[in-house]
Amino acid sequence: MANKSTADKVATIQKGYALEGATIELGAAIVDGELHKDAPVRLPLSMMNRHGLVAGATGTGKTVTLHMMAEQLSTAGVPVFLADIKGDLSGLATAATGSDKLAKRTGSIGQAWSGKRFPVEFLALGGDGDGIPVRATITSFGPILLSRILELNDTQESSLQLVFHFADKNNLELVDLKDLRAVIQFLTSDEGKEALNELGGLSKATAGVILRELVALEAQGMERFFGEPEFDTAELLRTAPDGRGVISCLELPTLQTKPMVFSTFLMWLLADLFEDLPEAGDLDKPKLVFFLDEAHLLFNDASKAFLAAITTTVRLIRSKGVGIFFVTQTPKDVPADVLGQLANRIQHALRAFTPEDAKALKATVSTFPVSDYDLEETLTSAGIGEAVVTVMNESGAPTPVALTRLRAPESVMGPSPAELVRSTVAGSALLAKYGTGVDNVSAYEKLTGKAGASTGAAAPGQPPAPAPEVFVPGNPDQAAIDDEARRIEEEILGRPSSRQPGDWQPGSSWPSGGRAGAEDLPAPPAKRRTPPSGDMMEDISGALGGVLGSGLKSMARSMGTQLGRELLRGVFGTSSRRRR
Repeated sequence: MANKSTADKVATIQKGYALEGATIELGAAIVDGELHKDAPVRLPLSMMNRHGLVAGATGTGKTVTLHMMAEQLSTAGVPVFLADIKGDLSGLATAATGSDKLAKRTGSIGQAWSGKRFPVEFLALGGDGDGIPVRATITSFGPILLSRILELNDTQESSLQLVFHFADKNNLELVDLKDLRAVIQFLTSDEGKEALNELGGLSKATAGVILRELVALEAQGMERFFGEPEFDTAELLRTAPDGRGVISCLELPTLQTKPMVFSTFLMWLLADLFEDLPEAGDLDKPKLVFFLDEAHLLFNDASKAFLAAITTTVRLIRSKGVGIFFVTQTPKDVPADVLGQLANRIQHALRAFTPEDAKALKATVSTFPVSDYDLEETLTSAGIGEAVVTVMNESGAPTPVALTRLRAPESVMGPSPAELVRSTVAGSALLAKYGTGVDNVSAYEKLTGKAGASTGAAAPGQPPAPAPEVFVPGNPDQAAIDDEARRIEEEILGRPSSRQPGDWQPGSSWPSGGRAGAEDLPAPPAKRRTPPSGDMMEDISGALGGVLGSGLKSMARSMGTQLGRELLRGVFGTSSRRRR
């Protein structure tokens, strides 16, 4: 290839990133060692549901890149989900302070910088942290994801699916770990011997192995991640009163001790969205951008069924308006079938200290389009806060490869003060809904005849009320909360809202003009996520009953309920929920 002049290389980048619609500004191009702020590098907002990869060695600035992108997405009215592994992303809720060094950097790339804070909702798995507790029922989680946590082999995973089938068929609601343990104990008992034989593919020995793994999981304190009230992933689709997208920040303070649990829970959130959202086609901007940090944890030693489910979800969720960005060290951490669907690439520096590093470097270079850069040299010499970028343009073609000095975030690059986080959580509209765990009658109670005891961690103490200047997503007043719920159902989920203005009665909302105190919080709803039989099944059973008699009407309704349960499990075996 003939050598091009620097001016020609810059012109190529300028032409390639001359986009017409709304964009995420990534930074300015570096060509032949010189920074060119007249050659901006950007990502079309409409192409963010084509997914992406943010990769690079430890310490090269991946987290800051997520931070910067989340800010701009929020400003554009796009909700964002982030997993806060290091505790740094809570700084999104605090405006940054300028400095001479920062002004020099932002000026060099043409960034008009000003300190800002953003609307953040703090979440925590099972209350393991300061955020709003995020729980899932065992039924909703499904056998494939649960097998991943239990580290079952393919045979044991198939057997667990039979256990779920038995529970679904017999109206045994699997809410928490003790429910699943009770079902397996029943199947391995003398009383359940006949039911076990009917399942065929489930042996008593395999059931015993699964039971032992469940007991071990409970011994590690994992039971608090499962239960009710279950987190509704539609909460991730909210916008603030000023139109900015809410950034849902999931705390993962003990990731290193439970990496499999946390990575699998992230996949549950994504799978749940996939099952819940309607088809949307191509949109001007995505409904949600979902950042999956430490993505390699998802794929390490994963079963074929799990990998196939991830691949299917990534391929199909694009048309539902959700963009997924995998964040990891090298593209080799992501299976080829998934990597091939990631159109937007932000590759930070790589190291080549070992033969394995060198192989990873060559593999990374091979995934980029032909460019004017020597990518092996560029990727090993790029500085902190610099990355090699290529994205999908508005016509669906890859943009020119560009070494880019990335923009600086406008909020704090580090944790927000603990007091601010606790204050934000205290004022969240979600605290009353998810703060206290409940234990309704489910499989355990039905099989043992014992009364249910309270499970799940309640919101710790009575947190302080948020300061007046702290923005609390979705909590101006109860009417605004209702309006937002209707908007999510009608505009985003694409279904008629069952909520009507004026539904709330005195005593069911907070006092006007005040914050919610412990005595004001409405009791959490007794939410059950068993799939409904649906109006269509009622119509069918009614018609059959009218023609063939009440006995067949009852049988048809029973068949409808069973078919509903068996057909409404998703690609991960997750239970389809909240269908209206």
